[in-house]
Amino acid sequence: MATLKSFSIEEYHRLADLGFFTEDDRLELINGEIIQMSPKGTRHTTCCSNLLEELAVLVAGRAKVRCQDPISLPSKSEPEPDFTIVKKQADNYLSSHPRPSDILLIIEIADSSLQYDQEEKLPLYAAAGISDYWIFNLVDNHLEAYSEPLQEVQSKFAYRVKRIMLANETVTLPCFPDVSLDLSKIFPNFIQ
Repeated sequence: MATLKSFSIEEYHRLADLGFFTEDDRLELINGEIIQMSPKGTRHTTCCSNLLEELAVLVAGRAKVRCQDPISLPSKSEPEPDFTIVKKQADNYLSSHPRPSDILLIIEIADSSLQYDQEEKLPLYAAAGISDYWIFNLVDNHLEAYSEPLQEVQSKFAYRVKRIMLANETVTLPCFPDVSLDLSKIFPNFIQ
């Protein structure tokens, strides 16, 4: 009977240092498993570039926006969310990837990865205590905003609150209540 190897974050980094992965490999470490990430379609890419442009302006000088960069979680996981808004740090995260205490908001953009982002990544982020998690759901054309992580029975993690915002609405950034994001500028179908 074959058994799977569970990798630590350090082992995962060592494999990368040894050249086991190429720069073109789209991988992330989730619960000790090396996972191949879904390819990005044009709607995903358009939504991503729209969001990058808007977020960079909205949080300038207050926080740092990271795009498709790793974060370190305690569960042998180093996912690469589409966006992470993190606290500013003097060394600009040169000494380590952001950890849960650094993270203000995680954002995933989902079309083919929707089920994975809802069923695998959501409990992972909740277990790490990430206070706010957003999914730009390109299948249903709305934003799913999750908040208040909680541990349910049998060590299952989820979020207590799920809000749905339509693609033509405006949403306040949870980390900056005085900052609003116009979703019609983000969703590819609503761009004029």
